[in-house]
Amino acid sequence: MSRKIERLINLTIALLATKRFLTKSEIFESVEGYEGSPETKERMFERDKDDLRSLGIEIEVGSFDPLFNDEAGYKIKQERYQFELGDISSKEVSLLSLAAEAWQEASFGDVAQKALLKLRSIGIPSDEISIPGSVQKLNDGGQDLSLITRAIAQQQLLEFSYLDSAMNVNGRQVVPIGLSTRNGFWYLSGVDQDIQEIRTFRIDRIQSTITASPGPVDFETPIGFDPKATFSESTIKDFAIIDVRVGKAASLRALAVSTRSLGEWDQLRIPILSIDSLCSLVMWHGLDAFVQEPVELRDLVVAKLEALVSNHA
Repeated sequence: MSRKIERLINLTIALLATKRFLTKSEIFESVEGYEGSPETKERMFERDKDDLRSLGIEIEVGSFDPLFNDEAGYKIKQERYQFELGDISSKEVSLLSLAAEAWQEASFGDVAQKALLKLRSIGIPSDEISIPGSVQKLNDGGQDLSLITRAIAQQQLLEFSYLDSAMNVNGRQVVPIGLSTRNGFWYLSGVDQDIQEIRTFRIDRIQSTITASPGPVDFETPIGFDPKATFSESTIKDFAIIDVRVGKAASLRALAVSTRSLGEWDQLRIPILSIDSLCSLVMWHGLDAFVQEPVELRDLVVAKLEALVSNHA
């Protein structure tokens, strides 16, 4: 990773995590990579702002205290830190997955922790739990997304072994018709040739190499297929009830299909697409999240916390 890219990551994390506007002097003190004379730092910062804005990241400019004419400050609002993918090619899908995985590692790793630690060291309130909701990992389970997207375009037949919800591994023959993401995971939708019905498969649960061959000559994509409907509430059987502190746990709130106020806490109803992924998010938010149900999710959180205590005792 180049020094400039690392500095841009540091800057983005700091502006996402801060609870107030950061002045230039605070940015230069807390974000690694700004070196040299005041003029040099100023030029670097102006170029970095332009680079982030060219990537579609909106930096908000404001004042630390609106009642006084203070030095201008900067921050990134989480709700504006997003973009629409639109139509992307198979090559772009694969590159996107790799880029997202690299960004995920940066957001949870030493880079993020150093940036947040420096913010706190100079007395700036920050909230690291807002970061995971913005930078989720797209996990393809090591499979070739380019192969899958090409198979969709050419209506090829895909064959693979799949681990289902009952933990059984079975061979599948599928003509793919859609590729989508949810909660950081890739999902493949296609017509299962054994039952001639649309089924959806989480790609990281594919247990074998995916092979592609010419599809059925008379195959036609089902009329009215909508990949977004794959994750509609009516197709999801399992939900988690999780209490979160008011104003906290942004990444869990982003997944909720309903929210009920409990005073100092809000109760979220979240579809369970991956119990392991949801467990990781709950653990990230620490004391700001409490699992009410299901028992399986709560027990998994407890087990992982006990393992952490055991490993670091």
